[in-house]
Amino acid sequence: MYERFYQLRERPFALSPDPEYLYPSRVHREALDYLRYGLESHAGFVVITGEIGSGKTTLLQTLLRDLDSQTTVGRIVNTLLEPRELIETIMIDFGLEAQGRSKPLMLRDLAQYLVDQRLAGRMVLLVIDEAQNLSLGALEELRMLSNLETEKSKLMQIVLVGQPNLRDKMAAPELEQLRQRITVSYHLNPLDAGETANYINHRLRRAAIGAPLEFPRDVTDVIHTRSRGVPRIINVICDAALVFGYAEERRQMDAALIDDVLSELELTGVLPPETAPAPAPARTEGRPEPAFAGAAVDAVASRAQQEELRRAERATRAAMEQAARRAAEIEQREEAVRHRERELAEQRRILAEEYRLLRVQRAATAAAAPVAAGVRRPVRPAPERFTDSRQGLWSWLKRVANGDSAIEGR
Repeated sequence: MYERFYQLRERPFALSPDPEYLYPSRVHREALDYLRYGLESHAGFVVITGEIGSGKTTLLQTLLRDLDSQTTVGRIVNTLLEPRELIETIMIDFGLEAQGRSKPLMLRDLAQYLVDQRLAGRMVLLVIDEAQNLSLGALEELRMLSNLETEKSKLMQIVLVGQPNLRDKMAAPELEQLRQRITVSYHLNPLDAGETANYINHRLRRAAIGAPLEFPRDVTDVIHTRSRGVPRIINVICDAALVFGYAEERRQMDAALIDDVLSELELTGVLPPETAPAPAPARTEGRPEPAFAGAAVDAVASRAQQEELRRAERATRAAMEQAARRAAEIEQREEAVRHRERELAEQRRILAEEYRLLRVQRAATAAAAPVAAGVRRPVRPAPERFTDSRQGLWSWLKRVANGDSAIEGR
């Protein structure tokens, strides 16, 4: 759409999680460090939470991409599962037969698989995304699976990733034993204003072919205020800004353009009307947050923002379709211009070819003209006959000198 106009190899603010575009903000670096620590220590559950669109899935993709070949990974995304369905899904993801088996047989086969993997020197990692959708019974089933261990370490490392209400759910009294087995818990906070500016321009640099486009700081500050530092909303605003800039043939971003973009996104329902920002949860510098300290406070502070993000996510497709239609009109005009340019280029080529053929024809005609007319050779004059008096006298003297008797008799 706008990639060629801005010299980009691809859309830098696509909503699909791509590890190539992960911006290493402070919170994302810390989250990766704690994830790696949890995996290397083989010591229980790791829990990562964050708002919708905070970059949890991109973080996971980055972690999984960097794992060595000695790690067997199972990943579950559809988590609307009851306890038995959860076990079946885990077995299927690890390539084990689950159909028609009783729960005891499934647990036996899974335990044997984990032992075989450990004997082969491999680590088994189970990642459960959108874990806030698991029922209390399914979460308790995970705790039971974590009992599969050797004398020194767990046979299966489990990472739970979810929205902030996962912390509320795990604070239930029924899950006290599960909470005690959580060794690392980290909450992804939104980006601050400086990180938002760096995040936006980092993605632009990653996608640039030539000199990268850059959003000035006053523009990124407006985007940060409206998005509250949530990466997915930042992506929605920035992608729409590039579409609008392309439609208006503006190669530089300014605050006025961003204001138009935000108005359009609110008008189409992609973003709800701006409200006062909710208070951000306090950050714990330099260490992961306590397992579930302050979970209720976090939930209250983020509930309005969470609902806002859900509405934005539902309306994103409609907004992008509208922006695409607007850009399609410009693309049609550009295609008409390109078609006309091709026609003119073809006409110039034909005229040049005709001119070349005309010159060749003229040169051939000029070379053939002497042959057609015949080449005139110089004609030597015939010997003159001595008919005048001087010539006659000379002839008579020669005959006298030769003793011509006829002449002497005269």
